[in-house]
Amino acid sequence: MIFDTHAHYDDEQFDIDRAELLGQMEAGGIGTIVNAGSSVASWDKIIRLTEEYPFIYGAVGVHPDEVGELDEGKITRMAELLERDKIVAVGEIGLDYYWDKEKHDLQKKWFIRQIDLAREKHMPVIIHSREAAADTMEIMKDHAAGMNAVIHCYSYSPEMAREYVKMGYFIGIGGVVTFKNSKKLKEVVREIPLESIVLETDCPYLSPEPFRGKRNSSLNLPYVVQVIADLKETTCENVIQTTDENARRLYHLEKGTMTAGGEL
Repeated sequence: MIFDTHAHYDDEQFDIDRAELLGQMEAGGIGTIVNAGSSVASWDKIIRLTEEYPFIYGAVGVHPDEVGELDEGKITRMAELLERDKIVAVGEIGLDYYWDKEKHDLQKKWFIRQIDLAREKHMPVIIHSREAAADTMEIMKDHAAGMNAVIHCYSYSPEMAREYVKMGYFIGIGGVVTFKNSKKLKEVVREIPLESIVLETDCPYLSPEPFRGKRNSSLNLPYVVQVIADLKETTCENVIQTTDENARRLYHLEKGTMTAGGEL
């Protein structure tokens, strides 16, 4: 069964058919989903999803575009939520210099603060980094050494991917790898070990071909699996099994945790 390490089923785009869609996951080969946080408002929605669906786990954090809403009171609440059994990571957190909604210094401050909280709680981090390659790498080296982490929606060079792999981090690969113009990301997949790759959707965003531009869901991950299998010259079954094992190492989810098909 496929493990989707990064989804946003709390997003309003799923309000019209969320229950129906999530009810299709087992039949679609999707076993486990981690729903990542993006804003303070997303946290309660994520908690409800983890309570309603045995196969959904959550992460709480604040996306760099939203860090203007953070203060120490909200960090205290985040710390409380991280004690819940089905909250498995801090994220998504990081830097975004593409949209540039918040000043860089403010983004860095709260990125580091959320990493520090994750370290205090012995939890992994989900890293968002867009057009902020050097600053992200510097902060990860200075503040996240030895931690479990995934570089979500990886968009940088193969050389930097290899550096992250050396640091022990996972690389998140989703629908973009299926795009015809994604030559750099395809090279990343070829060059790094399969044992360092995790699957993700970032749904409702970043649908793979042939659904590019439409709402994404975990049910589209077999298209990503096929491209990775072709690039790695292996089977889809091997990609699914290995990335599932990788995701469980990332999130400290052992055998025996709940999936869409029941207990694993």
